[in-house]
Amino acid sequence: MVQSSVLIVDDDAKLVELLKTYFYKENFIVYTAYNGSDALKIVQQQKPNIMILDLMLPGLDGREVCRRIRKDNDIPIIMLTAKDDESDRLTGLEIGADDYVTKPFSIKEVIARSKAILRRLHGDVVERKSLLHFHNINLQQHQVTRDAKILDLTPIEFKLLEVMVRNPKRVYNRLQLMENSHGFAFEGYERTIDAHIRNLRRKLESDPRNPQYILTVYGVGYKFSGESHG
Repeated sequence: MVQSSVLIVDDDAKLVELLKTYFYKENFIVYTAYNGSDALKIVQQQKPNIMILDLMLPGLDGREVCRRIRKDNDIPIIMLTAKDDESDRLTGLEIGADDYVTKPFSIKEVIARSKAILRRLHGDVVERKSLLHFHNINLQQHQVTRDAKILDLTPIEFKLLEVMVRNPKRVYNRLQLMENSHGFAFEGYERTIDAHIRNLRRKLESDPRNPQYILTVYGVGYKFSGESHG
């Protein structure tokens, strides 16, 4: 069985050791860092499968670490944020985090979310091969282009798009999108999905304010509208 690897980044040494112990028990290879600079080096050198990233770090904070990683890496990122600061959570999603967990949190929940994201992102490769592609969205090659340039989508952004492209014109509510892309739903998932949809539109649509691909069905959710190439 191939082991998954996780990078835990937090300046709280006790929390890092606690997370490390539990991830070890779940058969993960565990890398740790206590600041943003070291985290960036480990991502480049070790290429972990998923990253747990604290927002508040000494030196390079979590926002900047996430921005730099997203320039050339699609590693799933779960961001750790303060419980009472909603703006931090939404900012994290907007700059490329795939999910967030608020402190204080359950260690088991963090591990469950990590495993669910990895399972959702890598568990349906065979199924993906039979899918059609729409305009500049090619699910078989796991690529989305715009003006002949490959777009940098986060793993969760691509997964959300894939869910909708599988059934064009079907309306998905936010709970369905959360469960299909993340493998779970949690309190506040509506705002999480809305943030990912905004990011997708900004990257995919020529005019994000008047989308042609990802449409809002008011009072219900979202749907994908596009023509198949065959």
